[in-house]
Amino acid sequence: MLIAFKSKSSPEVLMYQEHAQRILDLLNKNPKRGVITAAEAAQALSVLEHEVAETRLHPETDVEHDVHTHEQEEGETKEHAQAQRVGFAARAYPLLEMLRTAKAENENIIWGI
Repeated sequence: MLIAFKSKSSPEVLMYQEHAQRILDLLNKNPKRGVITAAEAAQALSVLEHEVAETRLHPETDVEHDVHTHEQEEGETKEHAQAQRVGFAARAYPLLEMLRTAKAENENIIWGI
């Protein structure tokens, strides 16, 4: 299922629910319907930026959170298979940018409505 994050301050961000779940869990938000108010944006940014920093410091722990891990295929090097994985930082980036813009322009982010 797709979640469409919307804000007046930036273009819509679409994410699969399974990928957005980790972000929304960190923010204590419901994946079905919710809002990150402009007042909550700074705290949400702080929480997500901290998690991104942690996953970059410890990339081996990020693999378990990647629902669609890229398995090594025949003839593929281990390094190439590892590079094909999409980590938390890459998945969170569009929403982080939306949060930054929403905070700067004092706008809310909504989904599920």
